[in-house]
Amino acid sequence: MKQLIFIFFTAIILMGCSNKKFYSNNILSMEKEEELQKANLLNNRGTDAYVDGNYDLALKYFRQSLLIKEQILGTEDLNTATGYNNLGLLYKKQGKLQKSLIYTKKALNIREKILGKNSSQTAESYNNLGTIYASMKKTSKAINLTKSTINIKKNIIQKEQEDMSISYINLAVLYDRLGDTTKAIEYYKQALEINKIIFGEEHDITQRNYQDITQLYLTINDYKNARIYAKHIVKKDNQIELEDININSKDR
Repeated sequence: MKQLIFIFFTAIILMGCSNKKFYSNNILSMEKEEELQKANLLNNRGTDAYVDGNYDLALKYFRQSLLIKEQILGTEDLNTATGYNNLGLLYKKQGKLQKSLIYTKKALNIREKILGKNSSQTAESYNNLGTIYASMKKTSKAINLTKSTINIKKNIIQKEQEDMSISYINLAVLYDRLGDTTKAIEYYKQALEINKIIFGEEHDITQRNYQDITQLYLTINDYKNARIYAKHIVKKDNQIELEDININSKDR
């Protein structure tokens, strides 16, 4: 009996500890959330001061905001990278280019590591870094970084265009399923225009668009338009074209 009571008592203690731990973690989480909200508020005040040209006040707010972010989120978080980026911009405005360089590079390293090179935030860091080097009269570095910014933005735009093309094709398939061939053709054509620019006429994706449009025109017996789009379909070397076989039936 004593053993059972002991076990039961221990269980109660463990449950109590577990609950205390839960509430403790919950309170800690709430405190962190409040601190991060405070950091965001300080950052916004810093931004307002920056826009007003009050750079000393902006620096004060940005530093306070960044300190909270570093303590709670660490030095490898995207929110912290924003803090580094803001400080970099501010120091550049103040003409403190070496400090600006340090913080802008910190922001870039985090963004590249987490988001990769084809990200708008990474492009922003490359651009900011380029403007700093331009101010330092390091023109070659500024040119290379500006070119990197342009390449990243091109890749982002292309990816967005590819995604848009896929969405148009999805709409075409859905309207075709509903039996609305005219709408289906319309969306296939919109996808086609994007894919011609991105991939070119002879790419498999573009060729598939031509084939789908041709097939849909044939479905509604619009042979004139079917022929127009069929002319763009490129025959591959390994494709074998079969001739029609005419069967003459004769009475015997």
